[in-house]
Amino acid sequence: MYKSAHFSEYNAVNGVWDEMYSDNSSIRDHYQRVIEYLSKESTDNLNKKEDLARRLFMTQGITFTVYNSGEGIEKIFPFDIIPRIITASEWNFVEKGIKQRLTALNLFLKDVYHNQFIIKDGIVPIDVIYSCPHFLREMYQVDVPHDIYVHIAGIDLIRDEHGAFYVLEDNLRTPSGVSYMLENREITKRLFPDLLPQCNVRSVTEYPTILYKNLLALSPRQISNPTIVLLSPGIYNSAYFEHTTLARLMGVELVEGRDLVVNNHKVYMKTTTGLQQVDVIYRRVDDEYLDPLVFNPTSVLGVAGLMSAYRKGNVAIVNAIGNGVADDKAIYSYVPDMIKYYLNEEPLLKNVPTYQLRNADEREFTFANINSMVVKKTNGSGGYGMLMGHAADEQEIEDYKKEILKDPRNFIAQPTISLSAAPCYIQGMLQPRRIDLRPYALCGPDGIEIVPGGLTRVALKEGSLVVNSSQGGGSKDTWVLA
Repeated sequence: MYKSAHFSEYNAVNGVWDEMYSDNSSIRDHYQRVIEYLSKESTDNLNKKEDLARRLFMTQGITFTVYNSGEGIEKIFPFDIIPRIITASEWNFVEKGIKQRLTALNLFLKDVYHNQFIIKDGIVPIDVIYSCPHFLREMYQVDVPHDIYVHIAGIDLIRDEHGAFYVLEDNLRTPSGVSYMLENREITKRLFPDLLPQCNVRSVTEYPTILYKNLLALSPRQISNPTIVLLSPGIYNSAYFEHTTLARLMGVELVEGRDLVVNNHKVYMKTTTGLQQVDVIYRRVDDEYLDPLVFNPTSVLGVAGLMSAYRKGNVAIVNAIGNGVADDKAIYSYVPDMIKYYLNEEPLLKNVPTYQLRNADEREFTFANINSMVVKKTNGSGGYGMLMGHAADEQEIEDYKKEILKDPRNFIAQPTISLSAAPCYIQGMLQPRRIDLRPYALCGPDGIEIVPGGLTRVALKEGSLVVNSSQGGGSKDTWVLA
């Protein structure tokens, strides 16, 4: 144990995998160098670094919006200065597992919108798919470029008490958070400039370059410089900082629905010199708002006629429309079966055990054991609308059960998995806090590329298991060692 003051209070949580400490309370090899470095720093110095990080986040406008109190409040995304470290061999395993999973999910999306073999062969029940609000009949028999539906995925991973990785959920629609991954690294470079090369940490900064290369390859027109735009819902969106960051890093136009127009099944951008044809849209607008002529008629965020241009193959849209059927939480439990069905392989990354509440037996079991369950809406996100059984009182549980019984298809339950813990710098001390990991995968015509790292989210409240920024969570830089 190091003699530094920062460590005197570090108490690893019982029964929880600690990323830094092994079972016999010795520091794991891959954390040694960082911990040696930190133990030589004074508390005063580390406090200054923490303060610098906060100021950098503030001056760069790295914020997110919280909606749960009724008004949208902009907050700084809390950042913890101690990196989360992953070994090369752990990362190799994660990378293989994610590639396998995304290959199967892409095949599922193509199948479910074309021949539907997986339904005919009884692998996924027809009612689960047809009752999914994100299964869009408008996408039936629509061919997408290179048969790629999921161009960008954020796969949420957690570790159990033995250190095994589990997939918590697949984000295949408009996954967010990648700008925090990039900014966390930039800020870490400022805080610990000599530590990154000493530890041989792999770079994450290629993300915008890989994404841009993939977007170029999707252009329906074979021209040397296709027009790519990033379609944002606008400044009031919680991830607007990310939209501006990615557009700037890729050198593409940031547009809103009102900047685009469809004419003769082609999409054009309004410019000062007239209309310019758009080839690829990286959209951060949800399906239901994309085209008021097809989906929500009151939407002002999308572009009238966009679906007709898409169906005709005159514009590529990233991610594809209708992906929500593959990351619906009721479909999640069938992903291991999809991997076996399409790839004839055993899944590398396990699912968390999941109970479908539309199934009477599983619902009964969940209600009987609700104190050790997490119950989620199948289409919820951001940690909103969840029931954490171990933390809820009897009245909350009764009210939630009534909600479930109104529409059981809308809910799943999972046993409370004890997320792994990592050291965080809190009030001048290293303290364990629970974490998850969202690596970002980019699927292009040349295959799947995963940037070595991702967004490690942290439950900053002591004892909390909720890492979502909207619920008081923060993040830290993720180091994958070469």
